[in-house]
Amino acid sequence: MKLQRVLQYAQYLLSSSIEKGEIAVDATAGNGHDTLFLAQLVGETGHVYSFDVQQLAVDTTIKRLTEHGVLDRADVILDGHQHISKYIHNEIAGAIFNLGYLPGSDHQVVTKGNTTIQAIEQLLNLLKIGGIIVLVVYHGHEGGKAERDEIMNFVSSLPQKYVHVLRYEFINQRNDPPFVIALEKVKEFPKQ
Repeated sequence: MKLQRVLQYAQYLLSSSIEKGEIAVDATAGNGHDTLFLAQLVGETGHVYSFDVQQLAVDTTIKRLTEHGVLDRADVILDGHQHISKYIHNEIAGAIFNLGYLPGSDHQVVTKGNTTIQAIEQLLNLLKIGGIIVLVVYHGHEGGKAERDEIMNFVSSLPQKYVHVLRYEFINQRNDPPFVIALEKVKEFPKQ
Protein backbone atom coordinates (compact mmCIF):
# COMPACT_ATOMS: atom_id res chain seq x y z
CA MET A 1 0.00 0.00 0.00
CA LYS A 2 1.16 3.52 -0.76
CA LEU A 3 -0.12 6.51 1.22
CA GLN A 4 -2.16 8.88 -0.91
CA ARG A 5 -1.18 12.51 -1.05
CA VAL A 6 -3.68 15.01 0.30
CA LEU A 7 -5.33 15.88 -3.04
CA GLN A 8 -5.39 12.23 -4.15
CA TYR A 9 -7.09 11.29 -0.90
CA ALA A 10 -9.63 14.09 -1.29
CA GLN A 11 -10.52 12.76 -4.76
CA TYR A 12 -10.68 9.19 -3.45
CA LEU A 13 -13.18 10.24 -0.78
CA LEU A 14 -15.35 12.08 -3.30
CA SER A 15 -15.23 9.13 -5.71
CA SER A 16 -16.51 6.86 -2.95
CA SER A 17 -19.48 9.13 -2.28
CA ILE A 18 -20.60 10.59 -5.63
CA GLU A 19 -22.29 8.54 -8.34
CA LYS A 20 -23.34 9.34 -11.88
CA GLY A 21 -26.55 11.36 -11.99
CA GLU A 22 -26.03 13.03 -8.61
CA ILE A 23 -25.33 16.63 -7.60
CA ALA A 24 -21.94 17.78 -6.30
CA VAL A 25 -20.54 21.10 -5.11
CA ASP A 26 -17.17 22.76 -5.56
CA ALA A 27 -17.31 25.45 -2.90
CA THR A 28 -14.06 27.09 -4.07
CA ALA A 29 -13.78 26.90 -7.87
CA GLY A 30 -10.23 28.24 -8.02
CA ASN A 31 -8.58 27.04 -11.23
CA GLY A 32 -11.40 24.60 -11.99
CA HIS A 33 -9.59 21.32 -11.34
CA ASP A 34 -12.06 20.09 -8.71
CA THR A 35 -15.07 21.28 -10.70
CA LEU A 36 -13.82 19.29 -13.69
CA PHE A 37 -13.20 16.22 -11.52
CA LEU A 38 -16.72 16.47 -10.09
CA ALA A 39 -18.27 16.99 -13.55
CA GLN A 40 -16.62 13.77 -14.69
CA LEU A 41 -17.87 11.94 -11.56
CA VAL A 42 -21.51 13.01 -11.93
CA GLY A 43 -21.56 12.16 -15.65
CA GLU A 44 -23.96 13.43 -18.28
CA THR A 45 -27.04 13.16 -16.06
CA GLY A 46 -25.55 14.76 -12.93
CA HIS A 47 -24.74 18.36 -12.10
CA VAL A 48 -22.06 20.40 -10.35
CA TYR A 49 -22.45 23.78 -8.68
CA SER A 50 -19.15 25.64 -8.47
CA PHE A 51 -18.67 28.84 -6.44
CA ASP A 52 -15.98 31.49 -6.26
CA VAL A 53 -15.83 35.16 -5.31
CA GLN A 54 -13.26 36.03 -7.99
CA GLN A 55 -14.15 36.59 -11.63
CA LEU A 56 -10.76 35.16 -12.65
CA ALA A 57 -11.61 31.85 -10.95
CA VAL A 58 -15.04 31.71 -12.60
CA ASP A 59 -13.56 32.44 -16.04
CA THR A 60 -10.74 29.91 -15.61
CA THR A 61 -13.17 27.22 -14.44
CA ILE A 62 -15.56 27.83 -17.35
CA LYS A 63 -12.63 27.65 -19.79
CA ARG A 64 -11.40 24.36 -18.27
CA LEU A 65 -14.88 22.80 -18.41
CA THR A 66 -15.37 23.99 -22.00
CA GLU A 67 -12.01 22.52 -23.08
CA HIS A 68 -13.12 19.14 -21.70
CA GLY A 69 -16.63 19.33 -23.17
CA VAL A 70 -18.47 19.23 -19.83
CA LEU A 71 -19.61 22.83 -19.32
CA ASP A 72 -23.24 21.73 -19.67
CA ARG A 73 -22.87 19.70 -16.44
CA ALA A 74 -22.04 22.70 -14.27
CA ASP A 75 -23.19 26.07 -13.04
CA VAL A 76 -20.16 28.24 -12.23
CA ILE A 77 -21.37 30.95 -9.90
CA LEU A 78 -19.69 34.24 -9.00
CA ASP A 79 -20.70 34.29 -5.34
CA GLY A 80 -19.39 33.22 -1.95
CA HIS A 81 -19.95 29.67 -0.79
CA GLN A 82 -21.84 30.97 2.24
CA HIS A 83 -24.74 31.58 -0.19
CA ILE A 84 -25.02 27.98 -1.39
CA SER A 85 -28.62 27.61 -0.23
CA LYS A 86 -29.68 30.44 -2.59
CA TYR A 87 -28.75 28.21 -5.54
CA ILE A 88 -29.15 24.60 -4.43
CA HIS A 89 -32.34 23.07 -3.05
CA ASN A 90 -31.89 19.38 -3.93
CA GLU A 91 -29.94 16.64 -2.21
CA ILE A 92 -26.21 16.60 -2.89
CA ALA A 93 -23.80 13.66 -2.85
CA GLY A 94 -20.60 15.47 -1.99
CA ALA A 95 -18.70 18.74 -1.84
CA ILE A 96 -15.14 20.01 -1.74
CA PHE A 97 -13.40 23.12 -0.45
CA ASN A 98 -9.80 24.17 -1.07
CA LEU A 99 -9.25 26.75 1.63
CA GLY A 100 -6.79 29.61 1.34
CA TYR A 101 -6.23 31.70 -1.78
CA LEU A 102 -6.39 31.24 -5.53
CA PRO A 103 -2.90 30.21 -6.73
CA GLY A 104 -1.39 32.83 -9.01
CA SER A 105 -3.81 35.49 -7.84
CA ASP A 106 -4.21 38.14 -5.13
CA HIS A 107 -3.14 36.50 -1.85
CA GLN A 108 -5.21 39.02 0.08
CA VAL A 109 -8.41 37.38 -1.18
CA VAL A 110 -8.70 34.33 1.06
CA THR A 111 -11.38 32.06 2.45
CA LYS A 112 -12.60 32.91 5.93
CA GLY A 113 -13.59 30.58 8.75
CA ASN A 114 -16.99 32.16 9.41
CA THR A 115 -18.21 31.96 5.79
CA THR A 116 -16.79 28.47 5.34
CA ILE A 117 -18.66 27.32 8.45
CA GLN A 118 -21.88 28.86 7.10
CA ALA A 119 -21.36 26.90 3.88
CA ILE A 120 -20.63 23.65 5.73
CA GLU A 121 -23.84 24.01 7.76
CA GLN A 122 -25.89 24.51 4.60
CA LEU A 123 -24.18 21.60 2.82
CA LEU A 124 -24.73 19.24 5.76
CA ASN A 125 -28.46 19.91 5.52
CA LEU A 126 -28.44 19.12 1.77
CA LEU A 127 -26.05 16.16 1.98
CA LYS A 128 -27.37 12.63 1.45
CA ILE A 129 -26.76 9.98 4.08
CA GLY A 130 -23.33 8.57 3.25
CA GLY A 131 -22.36 11.76 1.43
CA ILE A 132 -19.02 13.43 2.10
CA ILE A 133 -17.79 17.01 2.40
CA VAL A 134 -14.03 17.36 1.94
CA LEU A 135 -12.05 20.37 3.08
CA VAL A 136 -8.45 20.71 1.93
CA VAL A 137 -7.02 23.10 4.50
CA TYR A 138 -4.13 25.27 3.36
CA HIS A 139 -3.09 27.25 6.43
CA GLY A 140 0.37 28.63 5.68
CA HIS A 141 -0.81 32.07 4.56
CA GLU A 142 -1.64 35.13 6.65
CA GLY A 143 -4.89 34.40 8.50
CA GLY A 144 -4.72 30.72 7.58
CA LYS A 145 -4.07 29.45 11.09
CA ALA A 146 -7.00 31.43 12.51
CA GLU A 147 -9.26 29.98 9.81
CA ARG A 148 -7.90 26.47 10.45
CA ASP A 149 -8.54 26.76 14.18
CA GLU A 150 -12.05 28.16 13.73
CA ILE A 151 -12.99 25.34 11.36
CA MET A 152 -11.38 22.66 13.55
CA ASN A 153 -13.34 23.91 16.56
CA PHE A 154 -16.56 23.80 14.56
CA VAL A 155 -16.15 20.35 13.00
CA SER A 156 -14.89 18.89 16.29
CA SER A 157 -18.16 19.94 17.91
CA LEU A 158 -20.39 18.20 15.33
CA PRO A 159 -22.35 15.37 17.00
CA GLN A 160 -20.89 11.99 16.03
CA LYS A 161 -24.40 10.53 15.93
CA TYR A 162 -24.99 12.56 12.74
CA VAL A 163 -21.54 13.25 11.27
CA HIS A 164 -18.25 11.38 11.31
CA VAL A 165 -15.26 13.74 11.11
CA LEU A 166 -11.83 12.65 9.87
CA ARG A 167 -8.50 14.50 9.71
CA TYR A 168 -5.90 13.16 7.25
CA GLU A 169 -2.44 14.66 7.24
CA PHE A 170 1.27 14.04 7.00
CA ILE A 171 2.65 15.14 10.36
CA ASN A 172 6.37 15.16 9.54
CA GLN A 173 6.25 17.64 6.64
CA ARG A 174 7.50 21.20 7.06
CA ASN A 175 6.07 24.58 6.14
CA ASP A 176 2.43 24.09 7.15
CA PRO A 177 1.47 21.26 4.77
CA PRO A 178 -2.20 21.11 3.81
CA PHE A 179 -4.44 18.48 5.35
CA VAL A 180 -7.88 17.02 4.71
CA ILE A 181 -10.94 17.22 6.89
CA ALA A 182 -13.71 14.88 5.75
CA LEU A 183 -17.29 15.02 7.03
CA GLU A 184 -19.46 11.98 6.37
CA LYS A 185 -23.16 12.36 7.11
CA VAL A 186 -24.41 9.21 8.82
CA LYS A 187 -27.88 10.30 9.96
CA GLU A 188 -30.32 13.15 9.28
CA PHE A 189 -30.17 16.04 11.71
CA PRO A 190 -33.37 16.60 13.69
CA LYS A 191 -35.64 19.19 12.10
CA GLN A 192 -35.49 22.56 13.85
